[in-house]
Amino acid sequence: MAKRALVSVSDKAGIVEFCASLVKNGYEIISTGGTYKKLVEAGIAAIEIDEVTKFPECFEGRVKTLNPYVHGGILHRRDKQSHLDQAAELGVEAIDLVCVNLYPFKETIEKTDDFNDIIENIDIGGPAMVRSAAKNFDAVIIVTDVADYDEVIDAIENEKNTKDFRRGYMIKAYEHTAAYDSMIANYMNERFNQGSGEKQFIVGNKVMDTRYGENPHQKGALYEFDKHFTNNFKTLKGEASFNNLNDLNGAVKIAAAFGDENAVCISKHGNPCGVAVKETLLESYIEALKCDPVSAFGGVVAVNGTVTKELAQKMNEIFLEVIIAGRITPEAQEVFAKKKRIKLFEMGADKLIIGSDKKDFKHINGGFIFQDADIVGPNEVKNAKLVSKIAAEQQDMKDMEMAYKIASLTKSNCVVYVKNSAMVAVGMGMTSRVDAAQCALKKAKDMGLDVTGAALASEAFFPFRDSIDAAAAAGVKNIIEPGGSIRDEEIIDAANEFGMSLYFSEVRHFLH
Repeated sequence: MAKRALVSVSDKAGIVEFCASLVKNGYEIISTGGTYKKLVEAGIAAIEIDEVTKFPECFEGRVKTLNPYVHGGILHRRDKQSHLDQAAELGVEAIDLVCVNLYPFKETIEKTDDFNDIIENIDIGGPAMVRSAAKNFDAVIIVTDVADYDEVIDAIENEKNTKDFRRGYMIKAYEHTAAYDSMIANYMNERFNQGSGEKQFIVGNKVMDTRYGENPHQKGALYEFDKHFTNNFKTLKGEASFNNLNDLNGAVKIAAAFGDENAVCISKHGNPCGVAVKETLLESYIEALKCDPVSAFGGVVAVNGTVTKELAQKMNEIFLEVIIAGRITPEAQEVFAKKKRIKLFEMGADKLIIGSDKKDFKHINGGFIFQDADIVGPNEVKNAKLVSKIAAEQQDMKDMEMAYKIASLTKSNCVVYVKNSAMVAVGMGMTSRVDAAQCALKKAKDMGLDVTGAALASEAFFPFRDSIDAAAAAGVKNIIEPGGSIRDEEIIDAANEFGMSLYFSEVRHFLH
């Protein structure tokens, strides 16, 4: 008796070829709606679903496969005589393979806000068939991914259709329906509950295992949203570790924060130790390195553009663990070829690309905290409120904006000093803001960097004037901070006393 395959897909790529191979291997095809039409037009013999269900598609296609002849055919156990007897008694014929992909809910919500259209693109019969077939994987192959068609045919043709093989597809099927329902629930909560429903689902697709987690005894893996890494992350040399990926994240976000400008960020353990935006990427790297060449040793460099041979030769003068860029030319790769420990990654684009994540979350013991993603608005510095008597000049405003963006992406408490479009000092992750300010200035002094005339940014308000006093002693000329302290007047008075410009952005950017 011929085996039977039920095929009902929204994404019809490759479906004709897949069904042709199934027919060649002795399968009868049962199909629905548009899939049936496409198969018949391609000359593939197929049985329309209502011949099996003995009931017409109804309610504008809302009900077509929700039927005992379909689900009984999928779900009855082949290893139980009572099931086989009942199937014969009811006239239920076995369905041995189910190929389903679901209504395009994601694509629908991306192109329309029409709720009626969105509701109609919530698949009901599809997930039911997927779950039924997955439950009975002992006897049924469930196929939910176009990319798996060739592997399924290979398994059928070469005696690889084992229980273990089908179990793998069962797991993938439940992942598929879980992700689909999660997307719908998240969308509904975003639309009707300000994004904070009783449940919050975070779903990522696995990109790769890392060699281990933060430490060798921990397992680790990378998961992605919207194919961000699949599309924008290419390994040229080495293997990205868990810690590399975390450090890369911080460096890339800072370097990419400057749009099309030639920004370079050097980071260590997720925090910036050098940032510059100059006329060329080579100049930017040289200036960024000056901020803290000691910490840069073994660090991560994010280049918002293309690494050329000339830039690679300069980078190769010290040990760097990771370089990520828009592109790294073959000639530049050759420069690094002999260094065994360096890792090279590119995004295959002219500039660095960051994901468009609208949400942010952090694991805490026993759960996670969830929030809207933080971002510095395009005019946040431009529209900042001048609260001192003296205003900043044009280059000073550019330095302030740069310092402010870096501060927003640096661990709190933090302060960032920028001079002539290069970071000259940074204090981060401190328990006190004045400690952060003083630590940054001490480091700059140790590095022989002149902070005179620099712009200072803080990601949150200064609670006391002591940080302003320390900045004035170092020769800082301009300050930007959110404001909002009960002692703001003292801070303003201090800035006026020292002849500084002081701006309040009125937006806080903590990063804990």
